[in-house]
Amino acid sequence: MKHVFFITLFMLHLPTLIVADEAIDVLRQTGRAFSSVARQTIPAVVFIQVEQIVEARGRGHSFNDPFDFFGDDMLRRFFGVPQQPQQPRRYRREGAGSGFIISKDGYILTNSHVVGDATRITVRLHDGREFDAKNIGTDPRSEVALIKIDAEDVPAVPLGDSTDLEVGEWVIAVGNPFGLSETVTAGIVSALGRRNIGIADYEDFIQTDAAINPGNSGGPLLNINGEVVGINTAIYTRSGGSMGVGFAIPINMARAIKEQLMESGTVTRGYLGVYLQEITQLLADSLELADAKGILISDVVEDSPAEKSGLQQGDVVRKIDGQPVDDTGAFRNEISNRRPGTEIELLIHRDGEELHVNVTIGRLDDEEEEASLQQAMEKLGIRIDDVTEEMARRFGYSPGEGVVITDIDPSARIAQAGIRVGTLITGVNRIRVRSVEEFNNAIEEAMQLGRLVLTVRRGRFHQYVPIPLD
Repeated sequence: MKHVFFITLFMLHLPTLIVADEAIDVLRQTGRAFSSVARQTIPAVVFIQVEQIVEARGRGHSFNDPFDFFGDDMLRRFFGVPQQPQQPRRYRREGAGSGFIISKDGYILTNSHVVGDATRITVRLHDGREFDAKNIGTDPRSEVALIKIDAEDVPAVPLGDSTDLEVGEWVIAVGNPFGLSETVTAGIVSALGRRNIGIADYEDFIQTDAAINPGNSGGPLLNINGEVVGINTAIYTRSGGSMGVGFAIPINMARAIKEQLMESGTVTRGYLGVYLQEITQLLADSLELADAKGILISDVVEDSPAEKSGLQQGDVVRKIDGQPVDDTGAFRNEISNRRPGTEIELLIHRDGEELHVNVTIGRLDDEEEEASLQQAMEKLGIRIDDVTEEMARRFGYSPGEGVVITDIDPSARIAQAGIRVGTLITGVNRIRVRSVEEFNNAIEEAMQLGRLVLTVRRGRFHQYVPIPLD
């Protein structure tokens, strides 16, 4: 009887033992998959060192930036602490980052902020060889850069399809954090389509919790098959290191930009000429829409492709080439990725009817951007200027702290929000702005997105002020 009792107990625990063995086997297979990806990828990941001659005025910055662009302090664009200006001086600055080889003849993808306007770029391969690299082209508006080394038959990593990614999927980051070459970390895709982060003008980031640190910038984010699905670009941090929130450029976006850089060294973007606004349920009800789907055209730029095609203020864009439209950032990215001269079909809602409108995409150039910016400023009803020494004495600000409103239309929405001449603007949609140029870039983005929140200084304190754009 004792033997029978023992056998019964053993049989009761047998399924548990089998399940445990199966789980351990799955873990072993996962570990082998990570090792396999690392083995295949590491030879194609490179260490990039740059030298640049820069001019500085002694303006300081904070070492506690929420957004940390891996490379060096020239990339800390947000939340800096300005100091009193000094006389310009020229000096040599060095930086470092990562990149990955995409072709056997030596083309390398990395981030724009890694190579920037470097006077010299040195690439070190896994096998210890070093090459001077040529900067084929950079696109700061997307943070993609393409460089090339004069080499043959070097190891390359395959590019995958970032549209196949799913939230929760395993991903692997490879790079040179803190100068520690060939570092591999793993995590999951935390989110997709992250926009309005304030890292680049055109954003569609993959968010991951794979550990990414300074020096990883420009390195590959890979799927479990060892294919590149993104370029590691930035992290959100309050400590200077990884806090589990990293951002990578989708490889499909980078691939399209890479092809243009390879062809001409520059990027040409599509241009439509509209200001867009997200549709809330309240807005949908006021426009007598059946639902809150689509995006609203709040204004049309004069003599733009949109105006020439017959698009009007108040039109609601439902689809582009048959695909649903629900996000202003995604729509803006889609238009910018289209080659000038190509035709798109928009399904729009106007006065209770649905219409199909064909639009020939234009070319986004400096003139269109200048006209767009001028129209945006006229719509806001303000003029701004950098903080001069005189303004600093008059208002108690510091040069480089933000931009000052020098004129304002009393009837404009911004005036109705309590903003006056002399108000200091330090941020646009939570993006830090220290100069007219930074303000202009941020305000164009805000007008395209159809929402605007200004960070203004009132006395010693800062305040967020939402500005209606309808």
